[in-house]
Formats: sequence, C-alpha cells, structure tokens
Amino acid sequence: MHVASLTIRNLDEDIKQNLRERAAQNGHSMEEEMRLILASLDQQDTSLPKPASVDVPRLNPFSSEVLDGKQILLIISGGIAAYKTLDLIRRLRERGAKVRPIMTQSAQEFITPLSVGALTADHVYTELFSREDEQDVGHIRLARECDMIVVAPITANLMAKMAHGRADDLASTVLLATDKPVLIAPAMNPHMWHNKATQRNVKTLREDGIHFIGPEAGEMAESGEAGKGRLSETMSIIAKMIDILDDRPKPLLGKTAIVTSGPTHEPIDPVRYIANRSSGKQGHAIAAALAELGASVKLISGPVNIPDPVGVDVIKIERAEEMLDTALQLLPCDIAVMVAAVADWRVAGAAGEKIKKKKGQSVPTFDLVENPDILKTVGHHAKRPALVVGFAAETQNLIDNATAKLKRKGADMIVANDVSPETGIMGGDRNRVRIVGHDGVDAWPDLSKDDVAMRLGKLISQKLAEIVV
Repeated sequence: MHVASLTIRNLDEDIKQNLRERAAQNGHSMEEEMRLILASLDQQDTSLPKPASVDVPRLNPFSSEVLDGKQILLIISGGIAAYKTLDLIRRLRERGAKVRPIMTQSAQEFITPLSVGALTADHVYTELFSREDEQDVGHIRLARECDMIVVAPITANLMAKMAHGRADDLASTVLLATDKPVLIAPAMNPHMWHNKATQRNVKTLREDGIHFIGPEAGEMAESGEAGKGRLSETMSIIAKMIDILDDRPKPLLGKTAIVTSGPTHEPIDPVRYIANRSSGKQGHAIAAALAELGASVKLISGPVNIPDPVGVDVIKIERAEEMLDTALQLLPCDIAVMVAAVADWRVAGAAGEKIKKKKGQSVPTFDLVENPDILKTVGHHAKRPALVVGFAAETQNLIDNATAKLKRKGADMIVANDVSPETGIMGGDRNRVRIVGHDGVDAWPDLSKDDVAMRLGKLISQKLAEIVV
C-alpha cells in the first residue's frame, strides 16, 4: 500500500523504537528511514507508479570526527522546509558540533526560536539592531567566530541578497561580513528555482566560492507541485559539510586500491547456491577506511545486505569467476585487500531449471570443481600491486594456517581471525585479528570492525610508504 505521508509520533512505541534503532544504524533520521521503507514497499507493488529514488548517503563511520568541536553558524531562512533544520541541529550536535543559530524574520513564521534554542542550547540571534547582541558589533563576531556558515534552507530572496551584496538584516549582513566557508541548501518552488533571475544568482554565487547542496527533485509541500526544489536530506547536508571541513592528512592520496568483500554465490540451479558465511561488514569497512585515507577505492562486492560505503566505487558480482575477472581488469593498482569469503568450489554444470524433488528418487549428486584462487592469482600476477593483503578465517591452527597461506599465495601480510561460532565474529560488529607478516605476528585486541579497518588502513599506509622509499 502506498502511503503519501505518515506522522511518526502517532506510531506504536515499539514500532517507533525499532524505527529509531534502524535509522541510527543506517545514519539516517527517522523521517528519512521511513521514506526509504515506503519507497521500498512501493517498488514491490507493480500497480503503483515508482517513487523518485531517495539518495541519502550513509556517512563514512570515520568522518564524524571532522565535526567534533567545530563551531557551526546555522542560518535558517523562511520556507516550509525550515522544520527540517531541527533534525539537522540534532544530528550535528550528536557528532560533537556546536551550533549557533540565526533566524530570519520569515523563518520565525514556520518554526519558533524557542524550539531552535532548545535544540542548540545557545542563544538564537534574530535582530540586526538588537541592543543586547550588537553592543560589541555582534554581527561581525558571529561572522568570524565560527568554522563554517550553513544556510538551510536558503530562499530565493536570501540568495538574491547574497549575489548582489545586500545587507539589510542580520543574516545577509553576517554573510557579507564573513571570511569562513559558506554552504547553502536551497529550498523553493521549482518554478522559482528555474527562474532565470535565480539561475543568474546561482551562477554568481558559485563563482564567488559559495558551496551548494541541492536542491533535490521531488514532491513539494504545495498540492500538485513537483520538480527540483526540495531541501536536501539532513545526512546529505552533513556529508557535504564534512567534505568541506575535512583537512585531515590523506596518506593514501593518489593511490589506487582494490578490495574484495562479502561471499560469492555459486549456482546449483536458478534458486540454490553454494556460499560461505560472510556479512561483508569487515570488507566494506576496510574499503571505507582506505577511501577516508585518500585512496581511490574499487570495492568488488559479493551479495550482501549492508549499504555501500561512502566514497567508494562498488562493483557487484555473484560468482568467484566474476570476482577474479573484475579484479584482473582493475590491475594495475597500488593496493589489493582480499577480504571476500570466496566459495572454494562450484558445481561443474549448474542446472538451467530448478531441480525438483521427486518421490522415490535418490538425492541428486553434484560434481564439484575448484574455484579460482583470487588472492594467489593477484599475488603472483605480472601486474601485482605493490602491497597485497589477504585474509584467513580459520577455526583451528590459526597462526600456522595463516603463515602457510602468506607464503603460498604471494601476499605481504595476512589478516587472520578465529571465526569459530563462539567468537561471534561471523556477521557480528567486532573482530579480533592477528597480522601475520614475513617479520612475525602482531596480535590486535578485540575491536569494532570499523576500528580494525582504520587501524589496518594506517598500517597499509605505513607499509606502502616503506616500499616506495
């Protein structure tokens, strides 16, 4: 059933809690998560028109630290989309940012300074000629005492003021007086956005170095109106802010990397397959970590049920032979991290139709053939990457098996872990690994898979620098 709108606060408490946990896991607001669920339901009903896709990024788990301690000056201008800034404030503060708000007069017609002040835990600035705020030239102080200015939403009117250098209220005066990066998130009727005057102002502002996010296409608040003009989603705005503010060292900048992740599915017939147990969480996290450190990353992913990592080019495959062919096509590269749990065998001749059970017939037998060894092929290839990292998931003789694999497959290091059922590593969010290299074994403590990924990424950076030297 298609649901055009839904008030989350009217949901049953248990449902709301499940939605809240799902949204937090995916890095979305509850509203964004509900929209994605509804879009998914609509796509399953072929009798309904397909909704526009909702492009809401899942933030790289290593990126949120960029906002920690940053002072953000948030300007809220008028428009129905102003209510979404309440969620933006909450999400920014969750990531350690300090938010100082300015509200235009028209913004106060849609949301109240009381709501904004409660969420920011800061004074809400509204007047240019306030005796209290301007006694020490407050608008100049606001313009300079921040790391970044975000205007969300920004109206066509305020964009026009910025483009023409007008300063007749607090928001436009601060924007004219600042020397900090400015990000604006337009929200308006599609006809207003496409108006030639607005597009001239957009061109001017881009040339002036103003950063833009959106607007997005979709249905408008006005009945029967649709097109480009929607405010970008909260997490899209935050992702853009992180991109602008991120000045951390990028030791892998200019380097290329291949990462394999997840299982492979080797078909028995159109509905059955042979596979290894793998969630893809560790491989996807490693791809995200390498991208965060500056590498250009190609992730070759088997079938998984987790979101694609941000900033990574994902190539989706199913079979081991497809994974190998894709990896070889991507050579040469600087780094290869082979995390995927590739099925060791496949059926010699997969059936073209579903194999049916028939009463009185014996259980079918299958001839198995060995799948290609992707790590070994890459490790001994003529275009071998400068650094090759393999994984060894074992249930016994962990170090002995990993050491033998290191020598046999031409890797520079093996990340070994014990995946016995009692460890909870398979499908879980934590990992305990041993780094087996030609110079010995390094035992790492129990860590989240994200922390393992970043620690491994930094080790790869260090090893690659030693090779280059």
